[in-house]
Amino acid sequence: MEQIKCIGVLTSGGDAPGMNAAIRAVTRTAIYHGFTVKGIRRGYKGLITGDIVGMESQSVSNIIQLGGTILKSARCKEFCTPEGRKLAYENMQAAGIDALVVIGGDGSIKGAGEFASEYNIPVVALPGTIDNDLGGTDATIGYDSALNTIMEAVDKLRDTASSHERLFFVEVMGHTAGYLALNGAIASGAEAAIVPEMETEVDQLAELINNGFRKSKNSAIVLVAENPKTGGAIGLAERVKKEFPQYDARVTILGHLQRGGSPTSLDRILASRLGEAAIEAFMEGQRNVMIGVRNSQLVYVPFSKAIRHNKGINRTYLDLVKILSI
Repeated sequence: MEQIKCIGVLTSGGDAPGMNAAIRAVTRTAIYHGFTVKGIRRGYKGLITGDIVGMESQSVSNIIQLGGTILKSARCKEFCTPEGRKLAYENMQAAGIDALVVIGGDGSIKGAGEFASEYNIPVVALPGTIDNDLGGTDATIGYDSALNTIMEAVDKLRDTASSHERLFFVEVMGHTAGYLALNGAIASGAEAAIVPEMETEVDQLAELINNGFRKSKNSAIVLVAENPKTGGAIGLAERVKKEFPQYDARVTILGHLQRGGSPTSLDRILASRLGEAAIEAFMEGQRNVMIGVRNSQLVYVPFSKAIRHNKGINRTYLDLVKILSI
């Protein structure tokens, strides 16, 4: 711990509402405890190109309410190579950075683990992804904000859906995890959710149609997690056209709308707690851990556990959607 004087912070992968709140918390907590802070722009790409800037308390003023990330983000194939990581390490040394806070999803955390093990660097990660698909934590930064965006969009779609006897498929993000689709369906009163966790167990579309999706309603909205195996909402609508031509299917893909917007209060609070805990972790001698939250308590999650994708969905929530859609 005595060797850490300067802490670097970066955001990597897809942006998520609340990342700025996390940057703010990391920066100000580090300064509060006497560390120097440097921001790395454009994620791991910034480490490779040397795009590194000094951070002061005022650098993060008036950003807690902003979506996106002031440090920018980028995918970086070069960092996946030993040569790229070597260059990143050399630039990190040249900038005087002794430890690293990485804010991102599973790919970002996997990269952080490889980098830390190769060069014996203290690294702490924060879970920043709208998909909520990291292990060891109940929630990730950006998930609640994205969920609220989905809910508001479906509320608006419901206004027009009620005017037509149609089956509406609304595609949301989460190609390996159905949290946004499932909880978005509950929050918006959708008639069903089609999630990747169930794809090997049951033909979810056939079950939906055979159960009679309309019942006493003149329209239905189904939330669908993007999934290459099912083809997402477009693939399901094509299946309806071929297999169930009696139904008029329509598709809405929310796409990157889910990533944008001001973070909710829950995401601002979560990001602030996790950001402070990242600096506390360094002070306790922790390394190669992601800061998570379980039952409202902060926890240290090994990188290997964080990227496992084994959290699973709550099956009772699927029953809840079915029960409440009658």
